[in-house]
Amino acid sequence: MLDAGTERFVDAALALPPAGLAAAFDRMAEERSRGGREASLAARPSAAQDSALVRRVRDGLLARADELDDHLTGLLSDAKSAICIAGRAVLKRGRLTPEQYALLTGPFTDLGVPAPPHPADAS
Repeated sequence: MLDAGTERFVDAALALPPAGLAAAFDRMAEERSRGGREASLAARPSAAQDSALVRRVRDGLLARADELDDHLTGLLSDAKSAICIAGRAVLKRGRLTPEQYALLTGPFTDLGVPAPPHPADAS
């Protein structure tokens, strides 16, 4: 249900160290008032796609639950939220403006997580 680019993005985000995941969540929370909420709504996938995405993220993070919570209480939930939001943006990048796409993926790409190019940049 997920395209290969989304799977690669999510898998790379899941591999970030706890400090990186915490930083990505914090930045995503800051960006929410700067258009992040609207961008996130525009990236809404189908129920089946969202279920596949959430399952992949949850399964990847559950294996690291102790490590994440040892770093920061609640980081498991925060990381899940941040990766899912960015993953939805990658999955539905064609619905987003290049600015919205960069806003939602930036907290991860700035940490070295590769994201597929936005369709407007791919030509």
